[in-house]
Amino acid sequence: MDQHSRHKALLSPLRAAQYDFTEQDVRDELKKLMHPDAVFHMCHPFGDLNGPDAFYNTVYAPLLTALPDLERRDYIVMAGPDDDGADWIGCGGYYTGTFANPWLDIPATGHQISLRFHEFYRFENELIVEVQAIWDIPEIMMQAHAWPLSPSLGREWHVPGPATQDGLVPGPYDVEQGRKTCAHIVDMLKHLSLYPSTGGPEVMQLGHFWHEKMNWYGPAGIGTARGIQGFRNWHQIPFLAAMPDRGQYQNEVTHHFFGDQNYAAVTGWPNMAQTISAGGWLGIAPIDKKISLRSLDFWRLENGKIRENWVLVDLLHMYDQIGVDVFARLREFNKSRPGFDHETRKAP
Repeated sequence: MDQHSRHKALLSPLRAAQYDFTEQDVRDELKKLMHPDAVFHMCHPFGDLNGPDAFYNTVYAPLLTALPDLERRDYIVMAGPDDDGADWIGCGGYYTGTFANPWLDIPATGHQISLRFHEFYRFENELIVEVQAIWDIPEIMMQAHAWPLSPSLGREWHVPGPATQDGLVPGPYDVEQGRKTCAHIVDMLKHLSLYPSTGGPEVMQLGHFWHEKMNWYGPAGIGTARGIQGFRNWHQIPFLAAMPDRGQYQNEVTHHFFGDQNYAAVTGWPNMAQTISAGGWLGIAPIDKKISLRSLDFWRLENGKIRENWVLVDLLHMYDQIGVDVFARLREFNKSRPGFDHETRKAP
């Protein structure tokens, strides 16, 4: 068995334990698979953690309390090497269960909710030594009718898995196909960076890289866009207009690209740095402040073009950098709900 198929097989018991989620089973599988000193780069507000116990106690234990019937569902599991030869697995999917108790001060709903995730695992000697992960926490705020900031330009909904239902990419690993898919994505991103410094929107050659029926599945707070024009209207135009210096600080960011069959992925912590110098993006005023962004992405190619793109951005981390405490505003937004504790300012 090739090493990338082997890594998928090694991860499978942990994913299975998280599907039928019990504390002991998940703890046991984490300790089997994770290096004792594994580094976990988690989205805001969790931060960086070291070791499987700290990860479970800080991240999974509160979520299991909030969703006692918690389960994990993956719709993408892919693997491959990055340009430096490091071996990665990328998983995309969602956690789900009954939102029975508050989580991160988000008030419980008593209904089933879904929490989208992108999680990337780096292997060394058949152990996971690094995790980079974004959970779409604003999505839960929206499902609880408690999102306290600007409405999304794109469509907010339950983001689907691949239309072709082949995201759990099987082995054996195809080196050449993985490289070909990854090269298409890297070339596309290079062309995106040509605008606006070398010409108008035509220099990006969107029609060459993207399928006419493409879906761009952005994070909650930005939303989904359909087709090239939808992508430009609901994400690209406001994003580029507000931060035209994107791509100019490559020494401050990292990128780990890898491909597997018709899928490609990128992870980096952070993988973008740019200045909010104009208005238009997420209702944020032009504050002339440089920020870093964590964006963990998957792409699926169909007939040589990108048909689907799943994107998660750690928006809560971005807001934290510009001095907006989303969780404080969340508490203010929900303080009149029955059961709100006005002394602790906690959700019911």
